[in-house]
Amino acid sequence: MQYKIDPDDIPTSAGAYALSIELVQPVRLARFPDTALSAGTYVYCGSAYGPGGLRARVARHLRHEKPMRWHVDYLTRSGSVRAVLALPEGSECALLSSILTHPGATVPIRGFGSSDCRRCPAHLAAVPGNFDLECVTQEEMQ
Repeated sequence: MQYKIDPDDIPTSAGAYALSIELVQPVRLARFPDTALSAGTYVYCGSAYGPGGLRARVARHLRHEKPMRWHVDYLTRSGSVRAVLALPEGSECALLSSILTHPGATVPIRGFGSSDCRRCPAHLAAVPGNFDLECVTQEEMQ
């Protein structure tokens, strides 16, 4: 299934974002050689503070052909990004924390996407297939 996400709809300001990624088959991860993610739905939380802000970072994640720079690149290359939540001035840590309060959300691999974060166990959550990023609200992240 293909999902249409237009990066032009995402603000150019700095902030946090979440990508809902669907894997239809297991993915082996080069940076976690003893681990594979099973087919399912995952949410990756990241931040964008460089040139182009959220729009540029999300547009990069949506491309399948790209240098493998971040942990999430292995998922976006193998899976489909179903939805994006962009939060100008938001925090990726608060976003992940909010997602993990929802029933069925778990951390599948400790350290995934959070190698420079001392607060979070990871910046990736495994979520039920019916999880909707729209259920994450600003109030939950306060």
